Amino acid sequence: MYIQLNGQIIYYEKTGEGSPVVLAHGNGETLQIFDALIPKLSQTHTVYALDSRGHGLSAAAEEYHYLDMAEDVASFIQALDLTRPAFFGFSDGGILGLLAASRRPFLFSALAVGGANMTPRGFRLFDRAKLKLHFSKRKDPLYRMMRKEPHITKKDLSGITIPTLVLAGEKDLIKRSETKRIAASIPNASLKILPGESHSSYVVHSQKLFPLLEDFFTKSC
Repeated sequence: MYIQLNGQIIYYEKTGEGSPVVLAHGNGETLQIFDALIPKLSQTHTVYALDSRGHGLSAAAEEYHYLDMAEDVASFIQALDLTRPAFFGFSDGGILGLLAASRRPFLFSALAVGGANMTPRGFRLFDRAKLKLHFSKRKDPLYRMMRKEPHITKKDLSGITIPTLVLAGEKDLIKRSETKRIAASIPNASLKILPGESHSSYVVHSQKLFPLLEDFFTKSC
């Protein structure tokens, strides 16, 4: 299905019945990364999965900024008249969740993020170098965004008062210290580092997230 938000055409899919859950993917991905997770969550929730602007079946934009994409998420929830859905965002999707929740305290009932970062320096040095090399070759505006943004502060995160779960893989491309800083900056947030997992192995085309999210959403919502 398509919806127009903030001058953008956004594609989304809706499945299941029950309390609402919104899912947001990472940079260069589509909602299809959740193809193994959605059928499980849909057994107890109405799941809304979005293609962010410039991704998948959503329209491209002239330029890309995390704040604009976070506003797309907020506008989507308002346009569909969803009452405080739970949210999970992976990587860039996690950034969108942090930004949206910090600016709209009552938008979500619960917030879960995986592999998110507060600034570009949150990447491990080697992965920052790979990102720079990739951009120099392709000049991809989405990768430019990753190199220049976000700029989330501890003060921003301190305003998030809803139940929050911060996830990362043991072998994540996000620094362990960055993940811990996110969790420590959000009052009463829970932190879980997943043994043996990479940045995406527990999310992309995987059911591994389901028991974690189902337990968290059930307890929090």
